[in-house]
Amino acid sequence: MTAPRSFTAVVNPISGGGHGFEQWQPVSDLLRAGGATVLTVPTQSREHAIAVAGQAAERGDVVVAVGGDGMVRDVADGVVRARGTMGLVPAGRGNDLAWRLGLPTDPAGQARLLLRGEPRALDVLDVNGVIAPGNVYIGIDSLATQIINANRRLPALLVYRLAPVQAILRWRPAAYTLDLDGKRSEVRAHTVVVANSGAYGHGLRIVPPAELDDGKLDVMVVGDGPRRQVVSFMGQAKKGTHVDRPEVTLATGTSVTVDADRPVPVCADGDEVATLPARITLLPGALKLLA
Repeated sequence: MTAPRSFTAVVNPISGGGHGFEQWQPVSDLLRAGGATVLTVPTQSREHAIAVAGQAAERGDVVVAVGGDGMVRDVADGVVRARGTMGLVPAGRGNDLAWRLGLPTDPAGQARLLLRGEPRALDVLDVNGVIAPGNVYIGIDSLATQIINANRRLPALLVYRLAPVQAILRWRPAAYTLDLDGKRSEVRAHTVVVANSGAYGHGLRIVPPAELDDGKLDVMVVGDGPRRQVVSFMGQAKKGTHVDRPEVTLATGTSVTVDADRPVPVCADGDEVATLPARITLLPGALKLLA
């Protein structure tokens, strides 16, 4: 008989308006009822979350990220470095990775997956030393992320719709330099997205071709143009037809370095994580996730 799994849940106490523990408690109860050992640790900071996740993975626990995409990123950072196994209970505002993976949304389904699910090997991105399972974005959408994080008290659906509008009003295009697997290019653009999952912005498939386990990263560049183009781009992104626009280019590779003619926020999975120049490298199959 296989021994019951041991779990360490790393809970972000402010995720989803402070409801992380409420989301986790029924799952934790079901895990214990199934014979598992469960330790719950509230996070104190990003560094604390990474350290707790790494230590738990090293002792053989399945490390469960309870929170939004930022919490998932931080736990993945510790788990990947320790070569451990990770679980996920979405409890944030965006939860785009969980949505992209089609994970259960009910406590019974989540507990069942954690108790009996098999690990799936997923690629991750390394951006200047930060592990990110989802996406890195540098431009108008990273400015929108700054606005979202400055308005945590607003309802998620509202802030995810208002922030892009505010970002458009504040934004001016930047001159980017990209080096993709040794091929250098320069472009004036609104944004550069380096995608692994391709999904962010509260349920949008921003980079539709991106897959989590295909061994490559997808680079999408949205070129310069009038602000009204950005507005129509956002409307088309809900359907995925934005990639057919003439100012949008797509490419694939394994490593890309992005720089610009001025400071632009470098965001990954919901938070600003680095400064330019940003070197983003794919680490194939580096994350074992119960999914």
